[in-house]
Amino acid sequence: MRMKYTFAFTLLILAAVAGIASAQNAEAGAEGAGAVTDASWIAIAAGLSMAGSAIAAGIGISATGTAATGATAEKPEVFGRVLIFVALAEAIAIYGLLIAFMLWTKIRV
Repeated sequence: MRMKYTFAFTLLILAAVAGIASAQNAEAGAEGAGAVTDASWIAIAAGLSMAGSAIAAGIGISATGTAATGATAEKPEVFGRVLIFVALAEAIAIYGLLIAFMLWTKIRV
Protein backbone atom coordinates (compact mmCIF):
# COMPACT_ATOMS: atom_id res chain seq x y z
CA MET A 1 0.00 0.00 0.00
CA ARG A 2 2.80 2.40 0.90
CA MET A 3 4.55 1.70 -2.40
CA LYS A 4 1.47 2.86 -4.32
CA TYR A 5 1.60 6.27 -2.63
CA THR A 6 5.35 6.53 -3.13
CA PHE A 7 4.94 5.76 -6.82
CA ALA A 8 2.19 8.38 -7.20
CA PHE A 9 4.25 11.00 -5.38
CA THR A 10 7.29 10.20 -7.52
CA LEU A 11 5.23 10.62 -10.69
CA LEU A 12 3.97 13.97 -9.43
CA ILE A 13 7.52 15.19 -8.75
CA LEU A 14 8.73 13.99 -12.16
CA ALA A 15 5.83 15.79 -13.84
CA ALA A 16 6.76 19.00 -12.02
CA VAL A 17 10.42 18.74 -13.04
CA ALA A 18 9.49 17.97 -16.64
CA GLY A 19 7.08 20.89 -16.69
CA ILE A 20 9.69 23.31 -15.39
CA ALA A 21 12.25 22.06 -17.91
CA SER A 22 9.84 22.35 -20.83
CA ALA A 23 8.74 25.81 -19.69
CA GLN A 24 12.35 26.94 -19.64
CA ASN A 25 12.95 25.55 -23.13
CA ALA A 26 9.76 27.06 -24.55
CA GLU A 27 10.49 30.52 -23.22
CA ALA A 28 14.23 30.52 -24.01
CA GLY A 29 13.76 32.12 -27.41
CA ALA A 30 11.48 34.88 -26.13
CA GLU A 31 13.47 36.31 -23.24
CA GLY A 32 16.86 34.65 -23.31
CA ALA A 33 18.31 31.32 -22.37
CA GLY A 34 16.71 29.69 -19.34
CA ALA A 35 14.14 32.43 -18.75
CA VAL A 36 10.89 31.37 -17.13
CA THR A 37 7.95 33.75 -17.36
CA ASP A 38 4.85 34.10 -15.22
CA ALA A 39 2.84 32.22 -17.86
CA SER A 40 5.18 29.26 -17.48
CA TRP A 41 4.69 29.13 -13.71
CA ILE A 42 0.93 29.44 -14.10
CA ALA A 43 0.92 26.54 -16.57
CA ILE A 44 3.01 24.42 -14.21
CA ALA A 45 0.69 25.26 -11.31
CA ALA A 46 -2.35 24.32 -13.39
CA GLY A 47 -0.78 21.00 -14.33
CA LEU A 48 0.23 20.22 -10.77
CA SER A 49 -3.21 21.06 -9.41
CA MET A 50 -4.83 18.76 -11.94
CA ALA A 51 -2.31 15.95 -11.44
CA GLY A 52 -2.39 16.16 -7.65
CA SER A 53 -6.16 16.20 -7.44
CA ALA A 54 -6.48 13.32 -9.92
CA ILE A 55 -4.04 11.17 -7.93
CA ALA A 56 -5.79 12.04 -4.67
CA ALA A 57 -9.20 11.29 -6.18
CA GLY A 58 -7.95 7.94 -7.47
CA ILE A 59 -6.67 6.97 -4.05
CA GLY A 60 -9.92 8.11 -2.42
CA ILE A 61 -12.12 6.31 -4.94
CA SER A 62 -10.13 3.10 -4.53
CA ALA A 63 -10.64 3.18 -0.76
CA THR A 64 -14.31 4.15 -0.79
CA GLY A 65 -15.13 1.97 -3.78
CA THR A 66 -13.77 -1.12 -2.09
CA ALA A 67 -15.71 -0.37 1.09
CA ALA A 68 -18.84 0.45 -0.92
CA THR A 69 -18.65 -2.86 -2.78
CA GLY A 70 -18.33 -4.79 0.46
CA ALA A 71 -21.19 -2.92 2.10
CA THR A 72 -23.46 -3.38 -0.92
CA ALA A 73 -22.67 -7.09 -1.07
CA GLU A 74 -23.74 -7.50 2.56
CA LYS A 75 -26.71 -5.12 2.47
CA PRO A 76 -27.98 -4.17 -1.01
CA GLU A 77 -30.27 -1.44 0.33
CA VAL A 78 -27.30 0.78 1.29
CA PHE A 79 -26.24 1.25 -2.35
CA GLY A 80 -27.57 4.81 -2.57
CA ARG A 81 -25.77 5.92 0.57
CA VAL A 82 -22.39 4.46 -0.33
CA LEU A 83 -22.61 5.88 -3.83
CA ILE A 84 -22.59 9.36 -2.28
CA PHE A 85 -19.25 8.64 -0.59
CA VAL A 86 -17.69 7.53 -3.87
CA ALA A 87 -19.03 10.66 -5.57
CA LEU A 88 -17.54 12.87 -2.85
CA ALA A 89 -14.13 11.32 -3.45
CA GLU A 90 -14.54 11.92 -7.19
CA ALA A 91 -15.38 15.57 -6.55
CA ILE A 92 -11.74 16.14 -5.55
CA ALA A 93 -10.71 15.67 -9.20
CA ILE A 94 -13.43 18.04 -10.34
CA TYR A 95 -12.20 20.71 -7.94
CA GLY A 96 -8.65 20.30 -9.25
CA LEU A 97 -9.92 20.61 -12.83
CA LEU A 98 -11.78 23.77 -11.88
CA ILE A 99 -8.65 25.31 -10.34
CA ALA A 100 -6.61 24.29 -13.41
CA PHE A 101 -9.11 26.04 -15.71
CA MET A 102 -9.11 29.13 -13.52
CA LEU A 103 -5.32 29.27 -13.69
CA TRP A 104 -5.28 28.53 -17.42
CA THR A 105 -7.47 31.55 -18.17
CA LYS A 106 -4.91 33.79 -16.43
CA ILE A 107 -2.18 32.98 -18.97
CA ARG A 108 -1.44 35.88 -21.31
CA VAL A 109 0.52 35.01 -24.43
